[in-house]
Amino acid sequence: MAHDHEHTEPPSDIELRVKALESLLTEKGIIETAALDELIDTYENRIGPRNGARVVAKAWTDPAFKQRLLTHGTEAIAELNFSGVQGEDMVVVENTPAVHNAIVCTLCSCYPWPTLGLPPTWFKSAPYRSRIVIDPRGVLSEFGLIISKEKEVRVWDSSAEVRYLVLPERPAGTDGWTEEQLAELVTRDSMIGTGLPRSPNGK
Repeated sequence: MAHDHEHTEPPSDIELRVKALESLLTEKGIIETAALDELIDTYENRIGPRNGARVVAKAWTDPAFKQRLLTHGTEAIAELNFSGVQGEDMVVVENTPAVHNAIVCTLCSCYPWPTLGLPPTWFKSAPYRSRIVIDPRGVLSEFGLIISKEKEVRVWDSSAEVRYLVLPERPAGTDGWTEEQLAELVTRDSMIGTGLPRSPNGK
């Protein structure tokens, strides 16, 4: 569960080397910053989270898979061939009409890469990592997500040992939809708990 402390770690050796390489390539005109930003955005917001969206969509349509996912997350996710580094020990927590879950890593930025791709910048930021634990409703409201007082908010703290994934509530009005259609409604933020799936009517 969540911790109430904040610990800011210095950049790792790899992070420093990546930054140095990025600066060098940009200075030499080999890559453009805008193109690099677009590439990162693609993996952070589009390609990466599609894996998680497929996991969620299958859970919405297959009760037996959903049960396996909530009981043995790592193994169930591996059934869809989404496993590997940063996803070895997965726990999936379910949003319900009574409970809303949100994910954080208070120590650094542990994140389930195989299912969600690259972590967003805000997930790694010290303000999010400290404030979501102390004032989860307030932080979620800043994402445009208002949680009613009747609903419990649970904050889960990822670590090097375990990473969490939120199974959001299936949107109403999607009866009869295929897994592919449902996956299009699943957003990255809905699997972190800072957002909800898209509405089936596009609103």
